[in-house]
Amino acid sequence: MSKGILYMLLSSISFAFVNLLVKILSDKNNLFPTIQNYPEFELVFFRCVVSLILCIAIIKRKKIPFFGNNKKWLLIRGFAGATGLTLFFFTLANLPMAIATVIQYMSPVFTIIFAIYLNNQKVNKIQWLFFFIAMIGVFIIGYGKGGEMEFDPFWILIGLTSALFSGIAYNAIIKCKNTDAPITVVMYFPLVAAPITFALMVLTNFIIPKGVEWLLLISIGVLTQIAQVCMTRAFNSESASKVTPIKYIGAIYAVLIGFFVFDENLSFFASIGISLILLGVLLNTFFSNLKIKRRSNF
Repeated sequence: MSKGILYMLLSSISFAFVNLLVKILSDKNNLFPTIQNYPEFELVFFRCVVSLILCIAIIKRKKIPFFGNNKKWLLIRGFAGATGLTLFFFTLANLPMAIATVIQYMSPVFTIIFAIYLNNQKVNKIQWLFFFIAMIGVFIIGYGKGGEMEFDPFWILIGLTSALFSGIAYNAIIKCKNTDAPITVVMYFPLVAAPITFALMVLTNFIIPKGVEWLLLISIGVLTQIAQVCMTRAFNSESASKVTPIKYIGAIYAVLIGFFVFDENLSFFASIGISLILLGVLLNTFFSNLKIKRRSNF
């Protein structure tokens, strides 16, 4: 197994544990009666504070300009990323884990759509077919009937909105690629999110952590940082065409965790919808990487 694939596997596992912890701490079904039910804003705040502390330490050690150069797009990256993450935490709390996770995988679709206008990216006609396949999957999940699990399709829309903001954030990262250090780009996420979510946390319903909950909250931030570092190293060690598909193994983790931990039995329609989303996103990923490889050979 190559280093790149190993790093991406570690990244996807770390993200799966992050989602598991968020789901436990925001559990609406009280499957963990000894754990307090935390508001989503508070979960985002703790995740961002840990990440911000780690980023500041790295920036100081490397003596990188703290606020960066391309401040406009750094701020856009921070705001869009914070919005996308907060909405994703809401979907994790209100949807089956597998569905919330896979809908977030729609972010590459929105990334490419926004890239057409923001980064002058060319989209082949067949890619629109892949986008359509993925959107059909979302529609089937939202309105397909069957199975014991019922949920409000409204949260499907929130999940799509989360993916949309993630698409904006990824385009902002592209804008900062040649102007700022990667750690600065990463730092703007918690730098923007922490004060906003702190205010919202205080104004809504702040829960004082107790006992093991402190460890769970801190672990969300630490595991997220590990996941991001491993993902960065994966792309630096191997071609995108080889490591990107490994990222979507996270869908399998989400299904298994949902079934064994949260007793989530997906309906036939939900399973079909998840499969179509993954098919559309993976086909688009393979096609995009194929275009990049062909251009590099000329």
